[in-house]
Amino acid sequence: MTKLSVNVNKIATLRNSRGGNVPDLLKVAMDIESFGGQGITVHPRPDERHIRYQDARDLKKIVRTEFNIEGNPIQKFMDLVLEIQPTQVTLVPDAVGAITSNAGWDTIKNRSFLHEVITTFKKNDIRTSIFVDADIKMVEGAAETGTDRIELYTENYAKSFAKGEMKGIDPFIKAAQVASELGLGINAGHDLSLDNIKFFKDSIPNLLEVSIGHALICESLYFGLENVINMYLNKLK
Repeated sequence: MTKLSVNVNKIATLRNSRGGNVPDLLKVAMDIESFGGQGITVHPRPDERHIRYQDARDLKKIVRTEFNIEGNPIQKFMDLVLEIQPTQVTLVPDAVGAITSNAGWDTIKNRSFLHEVITTFKKNDIRTSIFVDADIKMVEGAAETGTDRIELYTENYAKSFAKGEMKGIDPFIKAAQVASELGLGINAGHDLSLDNIKFFKDSIPNLLEVSIGHALICESLYFGLENVINMYLNKLK
């Protein structure tokens, strides 16, 4: 079964919009696990506009499933990850002011840098993943960095699916096949939803984990968090 890791950034955004501690991020994370979620993902950004660095420290103390921290490996981020020692770190090439992730790494141009960062994390027994587009050359470049996994950036798939263009999955299938041949684990995330997750999961060989936040929280406004998590789990079987 493909694991579901729930990104709780939007919970932090809601909390921060009003000040105080409502909703309680830590309680929500514990509830997600009790509802069947198999991981918690956070993506702290330098301006801490949603997840704060202290949130990541606090979550480490209570997460009982897998803890995945995403971000651009600037020194501040690397120091945080090495301090916390999460299950997995996912490297994302975000610009400082980016609203959300909007591209994968160029693993060829950044091969040396990524190799150095990944070596540091793996020496500390932290599983590594690189956020990449569904591009065979980028997957091949990722393999040369020494990473354990890739995370396929799925926005283009989601847009194609919404238009009824099923061939939008093809580059992802090819990228996943190459990743498997190269011994890389496969994760995926960005704009995956209840509408498009099953077709994606059924099409991608050896899909280990999906990280879903924005859509899952929006869907929970209608169906409730516990119901939505179980709806995802059913589609990921």
